[in-house]
Amino acid sequence: MNRRNFLYASAGTLAIVAGGSAFFRLFAVDNAKAETFEVTKTDAEWRNILTPGQYNILREEGTEPPFSSPLLNEHRAGIFHCAGCDLALYSSKTKFESGTGWPSFWEALPNAVGTNSDYALVMERTEVHCRRCGGHLGHVFDDGPPPTGKRHCIDGLALGFKADSPTAS
Repeated sequence: MNRRNFLYASAGTLAIVAGGSAFFRLFAVDNAKAETFEVTKTDAEWRNILTPGQYNILREEGTEPPFSSPLLNEHRAGIFHCAGCDLALYSSKTKFESGTGWPSFWEALPNAVGTNSDYALVMERTEVHCRRCGGHLGHVFDDGPPPTGKRHCIDGLALGFKADSPTAS
């Protein structure tokens, strides 16, 4: 295969993958956007309270670059909250080092997150969103540690962190 044929084949493959992704997104049910949430705001209100990066992730289902979040290296005891509505989502007790470049947890707090199917990359993935405001948090995969075997791969910009208060001795 010469260089020109290789480039044509590569471009064709990329076009098929991109077209397939767009095709599946057209027909996928967007459960998070169809749900009704306790915290609702207009697009302008969300833009006013979130940074551009937070807005991109929470409201437009974007993704931050890997290894860019300061929360990746957050190891204090505490709770990770939704950056959109401040709902407690993950305990630091369930955080682990996945090596993926995003904060990872093996379990969410009870009644904290919702999930739905995501076909943005052609294959089906499980999208995770805040139960209270519907903000996109990341995805959950079946390659995590015990006891759940799950890896909640969460964008750091979608989270805030509150360290536990030191106890008085």
